[in-house]
Amino acid sequence: MARGVARAVSFGRRATTGWCSYRRVTVAVCIGNLVAVLLVLRSLTAPASFAPTAPNRGEVVQYTEEQIRWVEESIRIRREAEPVELVLAVKKLRKKLAQEVKRREELSLVLKQKVYYDIARGLHELGDNSSLAQQREVVESWRVEKLKNIASTRNQSSLDLSSEETRMLKQALEFNWHMLLEDIGLWIPDEVTHTVHDDKPENEPEEEEIVAGPPLSPQCNAELHTDYDGAAVRWGLTHHKESAADCCQACLDQAKNAKPGELKCNIWVYCPSEFGCFSPDKYEHKHQECWLKQADHPKLNFKDKYSEPYRDAHPTAPVVVPWMSGVIGA
Repeated sequence: MARGVARAVSFGRRATTGWCSYRRVTVAVCIGNLVAVLLVLRSLTAPASFAPTAPNRGEVVQYTEEQIRWVEESIRIRREAEPVELVLAVKKLRKKLAQEVKRREELSLVLKQKVYYDIARGLHELGDNSSLAQQREVVESWRVEKLKNIASTRNQSSLDLSSEETRMLKQALEFNWHMLLEDIGLWIPDEVTHTVHDDKPENEPEEEEIVAGPPLSPQCNAELHTDYDGAAVRWGLTHHKESAADCCQACLDQAKNAKPGELKCNIWVYCPSEFGCFSPDKYEHKHQECWLKQADHPKLNFKDKYSEPYRDAHPTAPVVVPWMSGVIGA
């Protein structure tokens, strides 16, 4: 009994001793983890505390020769890459624009109106049929005359201006003339001269004009851009053919099959243009019209081009005669 009690007491001591050792280890691990967490939180909330400290004021920072060479090389590359000429040009342009804007703003609205009415009076005297060159000449003559007038009368002009207004007007006429014209709403477009250059070599044959449809027979005597006169054997308004060759053949067939006493076709006139063909009569002549005519002595109505007097009298007439014709047996 006594031995059992002694063993129990001994076992209790070893258990107590073991329990105390385990608790101490657990507490130590917890404390270590807590310290680590605190350090992490500090690094996240105050990162500057771990950054390298800047040199104190007055402290000389020592650089190596290689570092100094790198800095100098970087500065040299930046300077060489800088568009110096472009920067200078932009500065000059800004300065010039600023001066022009300043001069532009100096002229009062009343002064601009006086200039406008004075120039408009000179343009009105030219009349409505004046050319652009004449209008530009009048405007430029006005500018030159006003400058001479201001110089000869010692800062006094014919516009009844004060000395200050005369000074500003002289400056605008000399240095800012186009901007002044823009401000008063005066714009004269440039006159465009159209010159046709014939660069085709001499003695070069003319290109043959292509006529739609099958080739025409030699006996058709086809002539492009030609309109012959004659008595109508068959009206083209209601007589259409697919091609000029068909129109010519229709004339040949009509002459061959004509009855005694009927007119025999010896002239055919065809409209090859898809846009129709011009004629001074009241009818609208359309594409593929085929006129069959007869004349003992065929005469031309029009050939190649309509004359300028004719086109002046007939504004809808084109330059080139659109018809094509032929005289059978000519």
